Amino acid sequence: MKKFYLQRTEDESGVSGTGKVAEGIIFGNEKVAMSWIQENTEVEASSIAVYDSIQDVKKIHGHNGKTEVVVVYEKVDAVNEEKI
Repeated sequence: MKKFYLQRTEDESGVSGTGKVAEGIIFGNEKVAMSWIQENTEVEASSIAVYDSIQDVKKIHGHNGKTEVVVVYEKVDAVNEEKI
């Protein structure tokens, strides 16, 4: 899995704001789950969406290059797992 966020420089729609507007996970099967960050907007609602690929996310939310997908790579010295 890979973590990512959407970094938006200009909000064409006037809904999601600018800066870090969403965060998500790219699963091993290339499916994507993404959650909008409510703090960047005056809209009092949020959502979680599932996409077939990160390319679909870019097509839908890229706003002609005004939004970038930033993958977060974390340096991990050891894998810590917990069964719940």
